[in-house]
Amino acid sequence: MPELRQFHLPDLGEGLLTAEIVRWHVAVGDRVTDGTPVCEVETVKATVELPIPFDGVIHEIRAAEGATVDVGTPIVVVAVESSAVLVGYGVTAPAASRWAARRAAAGASRGPSAAKPPVRRLAKTLGVDLHAVTPTGPGATITRTDVQSASARPATVPAQPAPAPPAGPPVAEQRPVPGQPVGPPPAGPPVTAPPVAEQRPVAGPQPVSVQRAMARAMVASAFTAPHASESITVDVTRTVKLVDRLRADPALAGRKVTALLLVARALLGAVARNPGINAVWDAGREQIVPRDHVNLGIAVAGSRGLLVPNVKDAHTLTLPDLAAALTDLTERARTGTTTPAEMTGGTVTITNIGALGVDDGTPILNPGEPAILAFGAIRRRPWEHKGRVRLRQVTTLTLAFDHRVVDGALGARVLTTIAAALERPERLIV
Repeated sequence: MPELRQFHLPDLGEGLLTAEIVRWHVAVGDRVTDGTPVCEVETVKATVELPIPFDGVIHEIRAAEGATVDVGTPIVVVAVESSAVLVGYGVTAPAASRWAARRAAAGASRGPSAAKPPVRRLAKTLGVDLHAVTPTGPGATITRTDVQSASARPATVPAQPAPAPPAGPPVAEQRPVPGQPVGPPPAGPPVTAPPVAEQRPVAGPQPVSVQRAMARAMVASAFTAPHASESITVDVTRTVKLVDRLRADPALAGRKVTALLLVARALLGAVARNPGINAVWDAGREQIVPRDHVNLGIAVAGSRGLLVPNVKDAHTLTLPDLAAALTDLTERARTGTTTPAEMTGGTVTITNIGALGVDDGTPILNPGEPAILAFGAIRRRPWEHKGRVRLRQVTTLTLAFDHRVVDGALGARVLTTIAAALERPERLIV
């Protein structure tokens, strides 16, 4: 008889206690070897694949796709004796039987597994139950069109009986009046009940685990750190011209060069000149704890919601290296492939609200960080330049900060340092 061995959800590090099963790569009866990725899980920080640590045959899948599982929970059982062949699922079974077994296992224990992650995310957004979708794709897979068609079909709503009209006020006792005929009052116009509004089901999008975690973090930050903010409007005409020149620089070939890169560089310089902002509040000891490194966070709207990965030791990077790091990190954040380590340990963050066409705003601090810089849209505006009013490229920068760590004077120095660097940005490329 084979030995049945359980594979538990491992500790993914960074203090993560749970993970959501996104997709199983195996089914009951599949043979696996040490190191084979058996499933994809999503934490509040990243999406990762879990490799099985031993050889064997999948005997039982204990966690369905979409389930949130605690660290240490058994998620799959493997028969580890290589000679063991489970009836109906063995490696020598005909291909048709094995495929039928895979589909049966999928339907029984995994739910709508024949849908790729982007399709599953679309279904969540549209509020579509994948169990009720008829697949039309190759191999009976559910496609985007299947989900969209299911979303467009009106849901069947049971008829609701019309409510009875409300009872009127009690009728006062009728007393005969001399000279008036005695009898019932003349009939008035018929009273009809108000029309009943049509009942329509509303299926709103449900938050994924990342969005739920972000919601909790934002509430904790907003009600723990006393937020304050300051803004400054800056002429960035020379910065915009420098960006155009840098895009033609061979040293930056293959890297995304935008004004955000130079704003990030200016922020790093401002932190170096004003080290008081590079600290964190220790609530237990009620002390400000300085930091000797800068992990630059970048707010990214990814496929899994808002993420804030960070570039480690960004203050040590050259301009080409910083450009490469930002390009790589934002692309992986959008596809949900950042690592848990990249999602923790940030010290200061930039949010590029200008990319969304927004001029200014007051962002909420990333938990554990003393400040976040909002970079607004760059627009052509009338601006005094060399004694004359001209059209210049202008933006607004807003610094939100933890008032336990940063006071108004320090925040102002940081902002004016950034503004001065962007007005004369040539020093940023040294």
